[in-house]
Amino acid sequence: MTVETHAVETTSFILESGAIMLGTALFFVLLFRKLKLGATLGYIVGGALIGPHLLGLVQDPEDLASISEIGIALLLFIVGLELQPQRLWRLRKDIFGLGLAQVVLCGIALSLFIHLALGVTPPAALAIGLPLALSSTAQVLPMLRADNELNTPQGERAFSILLFQDLAIVPMITIIAALSRVAPNPSDPAGWTLALYTVLAVGGLVAVGHWVLTPLFRLIGRMGERELFIVAGLFAVIGSAALMHELGLSVALGAFVAGVMLAESPYRHEIESDVEPFRSILLGLFFLSVGMLLDLGTIAERPLFVLGIAAALIAIKGLIIAGLARTFGNSWPRSVRLGLLLSQAGEFGFVLFGQAAAAQIILPEAASLFGAVVTLSMAATPFLMRLTDWLERREAASTEGLDGPENSPETSVIVVGYGRFGQTAAQMLMAKRIGVTLIDTDAEMIEVAGRFQTKVYYGDGMRLDLLRLAGAETAKAILFCNDNADGGLTPDAIRRVLEAFPQAAVMIRAFDRVHLMKFDGLDVAFAQRELFESAVKMGRAALEIVGIDQEEIDRVDFEYRLRDCERLERQSETGDLRAGIERSFGPDRSLPDEDQGAASRN
Repeated sequence: MTVETHAVETTSFILESGAIMLGTALFFVLLFRKLKLGATLGYIVGGALIGPHLLGLVQDPEDLASISEIGIALLLFIVGLELQPQRLWRLRKDIFGLGLAQVVLCGIALSLFIHLALGVTPPAALAIGLPLALSSTAQVLPMLRADNELNTPQGERAFSILLFQDLAIVPMITIIAALSRVAPNPSDPAGWTLALYTVLAVGGLVAVGHWVLTPLFRLIGRMGERELFIVAGLFAVIGSAALMHELGLSVALGAFVAGVMLAESPYRHEIESDVEPFRSILLGLFFLSVGMLLDLGTIAERPLFVLGIAAALIAIKGLIIAGLARTFGNSWPRSVRLGLLLSQAGEFGFVLFGQAAAAQIILPEAASLFGAVVTLSMAATPFLMRLTDWLERREAASTEGLDGPENSPETSVIVVGYGRFGQTAAQMLMAKRIGVTLIDTDAEMIEVAGRFQTKVYYGDGMRLDLLRLAGAETAKAILFCNDNADGGLTPDAIRRVLEAFPQAAVMIRAFDRVHLMKFDGLDVAFAQRELFESAVKMGRAALEIVGIDQEEIDRVDFEYRLRDCERLERQSETGDLRAGIERSFGPDRSLPDEDQGAASRN
């Protein structure tokens, strides 16, 4: 075969395969969007139809998958563009706390389940269970972006888990290499070497982003060449991904770091808009390849096995992630939604199963079988999200007939939360005939308030769109009086309110001292612990009962408030709850009598 003939055949193959894949994607994505099942499932079903295991219209999906993985890198690059370094630093607790707990607990639980349910050896159970603990970044992030949830507290929590999962790939590769039954290749790097490479590569990308990419985009911006923005954006992604791939690391992590380094660039919006079309196309090709890799024959041979393992996977991960999210302060409904959102296995499972098979820890047939489990769990995610949407709609239906804040008159003050705390604050305002819009999510409480001739509007007062409907853009004050025991009132949520409604004085009811410290640095007009004043009043009453005169009680009150404020400032500065402990009262740290205090001053 001549070179010219080979080139013609290659071109013909690319054109035919490209036309088939793009046509299939167009049809199935339109169909599944129409059915409200999501584009991801459309790509997977379309890929399964044209793949080698069904119609066989496109062969070698492995080659397509390796190319389309660039789509994942582009996705992480765009996500990185939206995360300034200081914002990423704020997420460190979720990344290294919640993310670490999720990977470890889900990995152990799934490994134990595989070992006990299927009777496989512990090494094989680990090689299967650990990859199943990872979720699909390529599936979840587009869903969050499409629903405008990526920058919400829920979206940031999901992203934090996914980011740590990317970091966890290196130790998982190391574990599989350590369990290998094949003699190690002397040329392969050791686990500690991979970890060192990761640190050095990330540091190198940070330096390149600061010293090379930022000045480069500044130069291109001055030239006004739009085509160069596209070239430079793709260079940043492909270059960082290529470096990480050469070192045997996560290409997605490299692209993400490059995006974070450009997050504070004034040109980031233009970079994002230029790269976005490439991301959409390549990510679609990735999911097509996932569908093509789905071995339908394997599923047909053992359908109950695949369905059972996929269902167990979703149940185990969903329960663990929901429980962890609740522990980290999410409400139960949001925790369950997060658990279902991340309950599927991810695309890196295909890579790690392949490595486990090459290391002779599991059989190739097992790798194919669990690859089908991964794909099936990914296909189930859109249905699970529809289930949560249905549950939310059903809950909303139970509140049908309750007026939302869009029906409220324009007032000077908005009070979010009309419980025991909000009632007191609102009634004091009403005493001076100040108009107040009351918002709460407790339907039963709203009905009770109505019996007392008080109109409370139904809705989540933490949502910016709902606050706008309530007239927040013209309000003089917004009072957050809702119960925050579950962590619903976060610094990020208040920051967004301050940015959206700068004319309004924002006041917050903090749950406790630690919760109050989190708002340090925010321009809130008032912040108070919910039990502070009542506790001080009880302390005053107790002092009076034991015989302390009124003047001394006032002095104790003043001194306690002063010292508590000093301690709070020092605790906020240091992050240490023991800071300023010498200023608190105790058995050996009492307040000197006034005469003694005056003598010591003299």
